[in-house]
Amino acid sequence: MPAKRQFGDRDLARVLERHLRNWEIGRAQRIELPAPQRREVEDFISVSRAVGSGGGEVARRLASRLSWPLFDRELLQHMAGDDEVRRRLYESMDERDLGWFEETFRSLMDEEFPKNDYFHRLCRTVLSIARQGSAVFLGRATDLILPRNLGLRVRIVAPAEQCIQNYARRENLPLNKARKEVERIERERAEFVHQHFRVKAEEQTRHDLIVNMERFTTEQALDLILTARTLLAAPKAP
Repeated sequence: MPAKRQFGDRDLARVLERHLRNWEIGRAQRIELPAPQRREVEDFISVSRAVGSGGGEVARRLASRLSWPLFDRELLQHMAGDDEVRRRLYESMDERDLGWFEETFRSLMDEEFPKNDYFHRLCRTVLSIARQGSAVFLGRATDLILPRNLGLRVRIVAPAEQCIQNYARRENLPLNKARKEVERIERERAEFVHQHFRVKAEEQTRHDLIVNMERFTTEQALDLILTARTLLAAPKAP
């Protein structure tokens, strides 16, 4: 069963056009900054979630509260597969952006990794977005693409039965079919991460914060994430 789309084709085109124009305007402003004042990437939060945990809603409300754009699986896949979108995205970067971009991209490429064009385009797209401005990323293993020492990486989880019930309710499925779908999607996500990053799905140290939605409301989860972001930004005691 395909995932529900967040955007129709026209809505998706409008969202992308707005982002591209903002980045093109931002390029002129960034050029004026001397090199030492340039950040490696802008602030970001990546959200990974168990199927049916409510992580998508957390990411959407987080982006709304921060007034940051949200880049989810649907939007990232579209951008990675659209040559014109990627051309404009790269053109909004100056020489300093491109130098950092190529160096960081090369560091992701391991000789053992499969030579997968989609994966390369995805990495280039995510890195380019992070260089352009603050953002919330949802899914697609963006936490493993973005610089490890920057940003905040969040994992949203819930007990298996809660996830299955949530998924069944959202997709209007009987529980037995929902269970199979949840297991299939989780299996495909785990295969994607292992294939491209050689990381096991159960590896939890890739996340800075794990929130169990059995214990917290969506609003409380947002507060936890924003508190963690503030703490990470604070100077560390000697």
